[in-house]
Amino acid sequence: MFKKILIANRGEIACRIARTCRRLGVAAAGVHSAADRDALHVREIGESVEIGGAAASESYLRIDAVIAAAKAVGAEAIHPGFGFLAENAAFARAVEAAGLVFIGPTPEVIERLGDKAAAKREAEAAGVPIVPGSRTPSTDPTEIAATVRRIGLPVMLKAAAGGGGKGMRGIESLDGLEQEIESAMREAKNAFGDAGLIVEKLIRRGRHIEIQIAGDGRGKVIHLYERECTLQRRHQKVIEEAPAANLSAAMRERMASDAVRLGERLAYRGVGTVEFIVGEQDYHFLEVNPRLQVEHPVTEAVTGLDIVELMMRTTSGEGLPLRQDEVRISGHAVEARICAEDPAANFLPSTGRLSQVRFPRAGVRVETGIESGSEVTPFYDSMLAKLITHAPTRQEALDRLERALDETVVFGVTSNIGFLQHLIDLPETRKATFHTRLIDEQIEGWALDKARHDGQTLAIAAVQWLRGQREHEGRSRWTGWAGSGWQLGAGDDGLAPVPSLHVEATDGVSAEIRFGPVGADGSVLVGVDDARLRLRLAPADAPDRFLAVVDGRREMVSVHGDGDMLYVQDGRGMHALKAIPYLSYISASAQASGDVKAPMMGLILKVQVAPGDRVEKGAVVAILESMKMEMRIVADCSGTVSSVACQAGQTVERNAVVVSITPE
Repeated sequence: MFKKILIANRGEIACRIARTCRRLGVAAAGVHSAADRDALHVREIGESVEIGGAAASESYLRIDAVIAAAKAVGAEAIHPGFGFLAENAAFARAVEAAGLVFIGPTPEVIERLGDKAAAKREAEAAGVPIVPGSRTPSTDPTEIAATVRRIGLPVMLKAAAGGGGKGMRGIESLDGLEQEIESAMREAKNAFGDAGLIVEKLIRRGRHIEIQIAGDGRGKVIHLYERECTLQRRHQKVIEEAPAANLSAAMRERMASDAVRLGERLAYRGVGTVEFIVGEQDYHFLEVNPRLQVEHPVTEAVTGLDIVELMMRTTSGEGLPLRQDEVRISGHAVEARICAEDPAANFLPSTGRLSQVRFPRAGVRVETGIESGSEVTPFYDSMLAKLITHAPTRQEALDRLERALDETVVFGVTSNIGFLQHLIDLPETRKATFHTRLIDEQIEGWALDKARHDGQTLAIAAVQWLRGQREHEGRSRWTGWAGSGWQLGAGDDGLAPVPSLHVEATDGVSAEIRFGPVGADGSVLVGVDDARLRLRLAPADAPDRFLAVVDGRREMVSVHGDGDMLYVQDGRGMHALKAIPYLSYISASAQASGDVKAPMMGLILKVQVAPGDRVEKGAVVAILESMKMEMRIVADCSGTVSSVACQAGQTVERNAVVVSITPE
C-alpha cells in the first residue's frame, strides 16, 4: 500500500478519498485553487498546495502544476477523483513519466475507453451490443450535421472526451441544429478540453443501468453488481440506487457478464463503470467511465466494500482482495444529489455564501465539501452534497431519503431539495416504472414554483429578526419587552399602529410587520399587513430548528438570520427574505432601469448584439458560462440596444449590467 498520495480534486470527493486514507493509515495531501483557499476539503485533508487561479483551466486542469505539487509533498501516487483530469490519458501518462502511480486505469486503457467512440469499438470487439451511431468523434460542425441527417432523428450528440451530461444534446428536430452543435462543442471544450462529438441514435424511453467493475490489471476482473441511474434531467443523473429495481435476473447476469468480459479484454486496472441503456427486452452499451463515479456510495452501501480502497490496492500492486463469489449485496441504497440550482428558474445555477448548512446527524451517509460560511462560486460544478440512505427494502430506503432531505438545511443559495423530494414522491419512482426522459417530459406540469410566502412564513421570519435585534442589544430575547418601540396610540390588542419592519422576497411578495407584547407563554402577537397571528418559536433539536406554534397550529421549521437576510424552511419550502427597518424602507426610492443583467457570476462566452441593434423580447443578447453549464441572457423587452457593457472572455458578477436596451 502507498505511504502517501496526492488527491488531485476538490469538494466532496476530495474529502471522501481523504477519509479512506485516514482509515488505511495512508498520508494524504491535496491541491486547491485560489478560489478554494478556505474550502472544507483543504482543511479536512490538512496539507494542500495552491496550484493556480480560480478557473479550473488555471488550476485543477493544469497537469504540470498537479504533478509538481505531488513531488513537493513527497507523494508516491495521485488519485484524480472524478471530473477534471480523471479520464485524461495524457495526465495518467505524465504521472507515470514522473515516477508516480496513477490511481486508476493505465493510460492505454483510458485512451481505449475514455473516448466514447473508441469505447464503442472496444465493446463491439468484445461482443457487447452497441447503440447505432458514429464510430469516430468529429470537431467539424458540417460533418456532425451530415452524420445527424444520415443516422436520422432522434439522435444524441455526445462529448467524446467526458461525461456528466456536459456536451450532450438530444436532437429531435433539424431546426436550430447548427446552434445545438456549436453549443455542445463549446461546452465539451470548456469541460474536457476537447470539443469532439459523436452522434448516436437516441433511445427515448430506456433505463440507464451501469455495472461497477474492478480489475487487478493482469486480467482478473470482477463486478460489484449494478446501479440504477435512470432519473436524469438533461442527461445528468439526479437520483441513483442499487440494486436496480424490476430488473430480471437473466438480464442482470448478461449485463454483468458483458461488463466483465470487456474489462478482461483490456486487462482493466482499478475500478470502472460500464454503462448500458436498457429496454424491455434488450440493452445496448453506452460508454465506460474509467474512473470513480459520483454514485459509487450506493454500491458501497449494499456490498459493504470501500471502492476507493479497491482502487488503491489494485493500483499499488496488491491485486484484488476478493473473488467474485465473495461479493454479495444486502438491502437497498438510494442517493440524491443536492445542487445549488433553482428549479423554479429552469435550474439556473445559484452562487453565493452559504449562510447556514445543516445535514441529518444519524442514519444517513452525507458526502459534502461545504459547510456554513462556504462560498459557492461559478467556477466548478453545482453539486453541494450527496445524501445516501440504506435500508432492508427499497421503499424504506426511499422513505429515509425523503426524511433526510426534509432535515437538511441549505440557506444562502437556492437548492434543488424540494425538487428531489418531489421526485421521490412520484408514482413512477415508487414503482420503478421510470425512464431516462421522464423528468424532461413531465417537468412542465410539475409545481416547481418558488416557495409560497404566506402570512405564517413572514411572521416566523419577523420574529427571528426580533430575536436578533434583542440579542444585538445585549438583552434577554423576551424578558421585560412590551413589543415595538411604536407604542403611542397602540390598538386595544396592544399591536403597534405603525410598522416596525418591511419584509420582502425576491419574487415581489412583501409585507409590513407590526409587533405586540409577549404573552405569558412566550408567544408574540404579530401583525402581517392586515392579518394578526400569535406566534411562539420553541427551540427544538438544533440551534436553528424550532417548533412554530401559530394560533394553535404546530409545525417544525428552520429559521436563520444573517445580516439583513432572513431564511425560513417550512412546509411550503425554503424562503429567503430581506428585512428592512420600516423607516429605512419608506425613505428609499424605487429605481427603474432598462438594463439587462447577468443572472449570476460567470464567463461571457459570446455577445450577440451591438449598439443600435433592434431586439425583440426574449432575444438572446449574450451567452454566459457558469458551473460548466451554458445559459442564455435574454432581453426582457423589445427595443434598441443603447450600449453593450461586456465582451467575450470577460468574467462578470451577478447582477452586472451586460446590455442596456431602450424600450419601445
